[in-house]
Amino acid sequence: MPKRPPTFPEPLTRERVLEAIRKSGGKAQKRDIAHELGIGPEQKKELRHILRELEEEGALGRTGRKSYADANALPESGVMDIVDRDPDGELLARMRGPEGYFGPMIRLAPGEARRMKGEAAIGVGDRVLARIAREESGEFVARVVKRLGQSAHRILGVYRANKDPRAKFGGGRVEPADRKARYPLLIEQQHVGEAEDGDLVFVELAPERGRAHGPKRGIVKEVIGRESDPRAASILAMHTHGISEGFSPDEEAQAKAAQKPTLKGRTDLRDVPLITIDPEDARDHDDAVYAAPDTDEKNKGGWRVWVAIADVAAYVQPGSPLDRGAWRRSNSTYFPDRVAPMLPESLSADLCSLRESEERACLAVEMIFNRDGQKIRHKFVRGLMRSAAKLSYEQAQAAIDGKPNDKTGPLLETILKPLWAAYACVWAGRQKRQPLEIDAPEHKIIFKDGKVAGVKRRERFDAHKLIEEFMIQANVCAAETLEQKNRPQIYRVHDRPSDEKIASLSDFLPTVEMSWTKGQNVTAARFNRILHLAETSPNKDIINEVVLRTQSQAVYSPDNIGHFGLNLARYSHFTSPIRRYADVTIHRALIRALKLGDDGATDKEEARYVETAEHISEMERKSMAAERDATARYISAFLADRVGNTFEGRVTGVTRFGLFIRLDETQADGLAPISTLGNERWVHDEAAHALVGEQTGQRFPLGMRVEVRLDEATPISGGLLFSVLSDPLEAIPGWRKSRMSRQGRGGGGGFRDRDTKRGKRRR
Repeated sequence: MPKRPPTFPEPLTRERVLEAIRKSGGKAQKRDIAHELGIGPEQKKELRHILRELEEEGALGRTGRKSYADANALPESGVMDIVDRDPDGELLARMRGPEGYFGPMIRLAPGEARRMKGEAAIGVGDRVLARIAREESGEFVARVVKRLGQSAHRILGVYRANKDPRAKFGGGRVEPADRKARYPLLIEQQHVGEAEDGDLVFVELAPERGRAHGPKRGIVKEVIGRESDPRAASILAMHTHGISEGFSPDEEAQAKAAQKPTLKGRTDLRDVPLITIDPEDARDHDDAVYAAPDTDEKNKGGWRVWVAIADVAAYVQPGSPLDRGAWRRSNSTYFPDRVAPMLPESLSADLCSLRESEERACLAVEMIFNRDGQKIRHKFVRGLMRSAAKLSYEQAQAAIDGKPNDKTGPLLETILKPLWAAYACVWAGRQKRQPLEIDAPEHKIIFKDGKVAGVKRRERFDAHKLIEEFMIQANVCAAETLEQKNRPQIYRVHDRPSDEKIASLSDFLPTVEMSWTKGQNVTAARFNRILHLAETSPNKDIINEVVLRTQSQAVYSPDNIGHFGLNLARYSHFTSPIRRYADVTIHRALIRALKLGDDGATDKEEARYVETAEHISEMERKSMAAERDATARYISAFLADRVGNTFEGRVTGVTRFGLFIRLDETQADGLAPISTLGNERWVHDEAAHALVGEQTGQRFPLGMRVEVRLDEATPISGGLLFSVLSDPLEAIPGWRKSRMSRQGRGGGGGFRDRDTKRGKRRR
């Protein structure tokens, strides 16, 4: 009897996933999508990857923790908030899900605002039940079934009291903090509440009654601070992105009741001269290091490296008030002027901080490396340590560079030089591994008397790289140990770039006289070769930028797909439990797996790993967005007195509506609308990442150096508008006008304001 040929599951594609969501009415939970596609456990990782990719690209929106909506296939009906009017006065609405808005802005069908019998006309600020239909033109329209009440749509901004004595009423206006908002809100006197001029406020849209045109009106619902507060930019960012501040009374009480650690149940590490190396202004020291030559005759030239991490799990037990609060916040958020910590200060800056000369609980790993920098074994212990010294990166580096001070001098021969020798050994192993090496410098805002005094580039020393590499190795040890013990864990995963992004990169590289061979395996080493070749290229900046944008975003997941950027098969976050909840889960998992105490991971906690991974990934994105927003507002305030000045910068983003420019001096990002580029009609060439003149072929490519004039700075939103003063680059040899006919058109001097909404750039 002939053997039946083996059957293989149908390949999982983006198109199949989107079609499955459309068949479910445009909105579906992850398990429903999997059921519709008929996939088994072996394809669930791939499904998660595709969903994450579609979400990052804007093709899907989240309507719940595990549910998605196709941005182009909306449900047939649902709850909608009327949030705006278009330039023609037509009402615009958005679908509302359990966790906020999703899908595009949708216009109400003509006449819908006034067809509710016996009721006042529907207007901005109303909430309705509506049916969604697609017209012959392809545009979505909403038809109202019934009014549900007033929308809870809230807008954050600054209140400006009306001081004009000729005004017909008191009140004032609210300037929105969102840079995409086009107009201020009118606040009538009866809706001012307790707001005063210059207050930061939350406003709800007032229902429109018989007003189809004119300014939108609002009702002040909450005062959250003052515009004059030096911390205003951070306050706005926290409220915009839902970053919580402060702790509940139960959390504070639990933190204050915490006791200093004892040696009971711990390994005594107090005689190991571990030291901390951190930023100069750091207050939470959660890692300490020590290195010494390995005395084992079988490992000549090898090294022993200790990494000790604050034992946060000893103070934050599963299910406790501190645990619930830390889970909700998920991480500390670092603003230019302050920190919104994950844990109360009595823990983060005291009992959980590895302070100099004080006994502290730790979870430590001893790693043994051979002379080639390969780790040959490791072991974890739960210990009691005493930091031998607290050093800054600058202090440690200066000592190694031959400039020790009174503090580092006595440590140089016995502690610092062995650390650097061990680092050189481990770094050799890293070079063989070939992780991705993208040059992405960081900058720091300098404050003086509560105001921004300038921006400077953060110096990066070997001291930074030493700590970074030792932490990476400790994180690998944690992931390996849990796998060896067959325990579940939350990995830090970084997927390879998507096929679409690789295709975009391969289209771009020929424009800078480089190439990407299709069909070969995509590895970090291949990207590194491109970056190495770019070092001597005049296009170095643009190539770095494009390679960075080609990468996926790292996330947390209980399913391991490896870490592409670090070129590691397994990787988990273990080394920063004071500021990351992911690390707390790994500490507890290790405690349970290695039987280091009775306060390890519980069955209930492990069963929740999928939800926890998705939640902390989302909160990480929110923190990053809040940090960027606060930085943008501070720098915009710094530049507000320099409107009209000229600056040097480079193009960091190219869209059909203009260029995003980053200034050299401050690293501030702003928009140069396409209308400032001259009378040529500009076309967006996506493959070349450039705006190209339709008539001349002249170009404004990504990475181009430009001189710009600052036309507008809006501190409340962080927005900057520029005019480009530099001439475009000449056309590429062989350019033909017909070549651009397939590309998306931009505009020239007649470009309309309503088309200049900022697009989100992914870096």
